[in-house]
Amino acid sequence: MANQLTLRVITPDRIVLDTQASSVRIPGVDGSIGILPRHAHMVAAIDVGPLRYVENGQEKALFVSEGFAEVKNNTLRVVCEAGELPEEIDEARAKESEKRARERLAGKKAAGEPVDLLRAELALRRALMRQQVTSGYGRQRVRS
Repeated sequence: MANQLTLRVITPDRIVLDTQASSVRIPGVDGSIGILPRHAHMVAAIDVGPLRYVENGQEKALFVSEGFAEVKNNTLRVVCEAGELPEEIDEARAKESEKRARERLAGKKAAGEPVDLLRAELALRRALMRQQVTSGYGRQRVRS
């Protein structure tokens, strides 16, 4: 298809997504990166966040974590540590993870151990991004 590109999201465990999309927006480490069909060859580092794409006129999203993206021959490959479709995300678990991370950041110690602030901040970001994908922001929308 002339106005489509192949989108593949790959984790160490599985291929999360393999579809045709008319546009994709990935969470790059330096900001959001938009990719359209026939995009120039590119490799970019990606960050934790929602990967948004338009498939058959509907905007969809999924959660991705750190990794990289490669555009080549009208194919976008996103290779990341974790990738989760909205229906795979346990929203209650994500909220509990957010609560624990916020407690750690507030200085509460678990079993007398010092708080690893960087680890707590990263856990908080992942929890918030998962919730964002399951909220109305990440749900399917019809584009006009």
